[in-house]
Amino acid sequence: MPADRGRRGRRQIVNKEKASVMETAIIEKVKAEGRKTLTEAEAKQLLKNWGIPVVAETVAADIEGALTAAEKIGYPVVLKGLGARLTHKTERGLVHLNLQDRKQVRAAAEKISAAAGGDLEGFLVQPLMTGRREFVAGLFCDPQFGPVVMVGLGGIFTEALGDVAFRVAPVSEAQAAAMLEELRSAKLLGPFRGEAAANRDQLVGIITGLSRLALTATDITEIDLNPLLIGPDGRICAVDALIVLGERPAAGDPRPPVQVEDLSRIFHPRSVAFIGASAQIGKWGHLLLTDLVTGGYEGEIYLVNAKGRDIAGRRAYPSVNDIPGPVDLGIVTLPASQVRALLPQFQTKGIKYMLLISSGFSEVGTEGREMERELVREAAAAGIVILGPNTMGIINPHRKFYCTGTPVWPRPGSIGLVAQSGNLGTQLLAFAEREGIGIRAFSGSGNEAMITIEDYLSGFEVDDLTKTVVLYIESIKEGRRFFTAARRVARKKPVIVLKGGRTAAGNRAAASHTGAMAADVKIFNAACRQTGVVIAEQPMDLLDLSAAFSSLPLPKGRRVAMLTLGGGWGVVASDLCIESGLEAPHLTPEVIAEIDKILPPYWSRSNPVDLVGQFDIQKSLMVLETLVRWEQCDAVIHLGVVGRRYFVANMMKASTTADPTYGRELLEMALAKERE
Repeated sequence: MPADRGRRGRRQIVNKEKASVMETAIIEKVKAEGRKTLTEAEAKQLLKNWGIPVVAETVAADIEGALTAAEKIGYPVVLKGLGARLTHKTERGLVHLNLQDRKQVRAAAEKISAAAGGDLEGFLVQPLMTGRREFVAGLFCDPQFGPVVMVGLGGIFTEALGDVAFRVAPVSEAQAAAMLEELRSAKLLGPFRGEAAANRDQLVGIITGLSRLALTATDITEIDLNPLLIGPDGRICAVDALIVLGERPAAGDPRPPVQVEDLSRIFHPRSVAFIGASAQIGKWGHLLLTDLVTGGYEGEIYLVNAKGRDIAGRRAYPSVNDIPGPVDLGIVTLPASQVRALLPQFQTKGIKYMLLISSGFSEVGTEGREMERELVREAAAAGIVILGPNTMGIINPHRKFYCTGTPVWPRPGSIGLVAQSGNLGTQLLAFAEREGIGIRAFSGSGNEAMITIEDYLSGFEVDDLTKTVVLYIESIKEGRRFFTAARRVARKKPVIVLKGGRTAAGNRAAASHTGAMAADVKIFNAACRQTGVVIAEQPMDLLDLSAAFSSLPLPKGRRVAMLTLGGGWGVVASDLCIESGLEAPHLTPEVIAEIDKILPPYWSRSNPVDLVGQFDIQKSLMVLETLVRWEQCDAVIHLGVVGRRYFVANMMKASTTADPTYGRELLEMALAKERE
């Protein structure tokens, strides 16, 4: 077996080398002729050499050649016009199907010649392929993520229904198979109206072949295989193909990665200086100071105000250079136009880190964007790392470091939270504080002039206190780096993302808010699924999901058992589980026998397990333990506990109100037993 694998591996390498040589020859020929589009024949020849099944066909230079080819292939045939500029043949009337004889082929060829005019370079003659199911596969280059592979429902329904799935190259066989399952039309891949199920291995091979081709032939910017026809026997064949050459779009200006050690020091300052400190309530220079002091920060605090007046009982210094002690973090709230002048002072004072609250940079337009670029350039030259600008601030509850424009002080915990909308982020912090959800660290990342989402991911990856990563993202600076970092981090700890700008209106709002256009949400979501990132639909889902991940170990499979005080909750839970791709296995006779010993004989004997109104908490726990021990179950959902306590409390209240002889002592005893 090892020898066979070795020979197969060598054969694949040789085939790949041959395919690469063929691909290079075709592409160089096209480029030498000044073309950007391969002819259909060239495209299919290239694809065939990468293992992608294409229809057998003959190229004919003229009408007589087409007639000869049709006779050799055997009727019925398909006749197409061939030419580098004939990329939308159907719309131009250059495709004729089901031609039954020589006369029909000649008539079709004459019509094609008239319609194509000087763009016609020849004819393609193909056998007529039959099949009722049409799919599409392709490749395009996203400005953020690079080559992206697509598969979906094809033919005339491609654009009308938009039933497609995406993955960022490289795409593994498992990921390709998952793409097929995502399609709403996936049932068409099974047996259909007397036709065999589609050959999924071929479809997976097409997807992975496009992925490999994308990473090898960097001159290719677009591939379109539409339709991929599924024959009655289930075999797949590309009957049309388009390949476009060009320069792949480049993502915006890449940011040099920020060192994890620098990021850590920003969130663990031993001393801070507020540059722009203010005595006026409601101003940023006052809000940040009072929130930090109230949170119990134990480091040194210095205030800088040009007037040098004392603020909140603390001395204020006229300039950064007047501060007597060392400063780890400078917190700046000055107007944008005054920030660059601070850099020499920071450098002289030895302040390496700036939390730049100030707005008025790239989020306001071209002038602000240029000001931000210059600030970053000069800061980098001075060895200063900037978080922001246009940020609501940061917190690290583990160091009692609460420095945001909103007065919130959530308890220390294990959730790392970064939000590109600081206001949304601080609202989530307020919710976390009310609900007792612990936070490892928070950053309103602002414009991310230097420190980006990708940097935060790298920091949370190595931080032992971070158990769950939560992100609100409107745009990303470097899609490929995000893809790589998210895939790496998600293998170690849950990463939960809410994407803002999912609609056209949302995109416009995101652009005006952060100064950067949001990426196509379909591609972004595909990248998240591919890397193992969990996608949230609503803001509150972020903390709900993170609380769940932080509280429980991850299930090892999809099998779920449910335990409920009422039948309706079990029905709803079952529906949600199945719709989410989970399984609700049937109870085995052994499990039923165990529960028979606990519950009355009229219990459901099915999953979900209905406790049939049993108010004895011990019985509930015994059933729960039985399900936890069940080897055919990966997770247990227990519903009704909160509601049960509520109703028990109200029942006791009603009883003592109606009959005061029960007394308060009895009520307290009942409630205490309920809480055990």
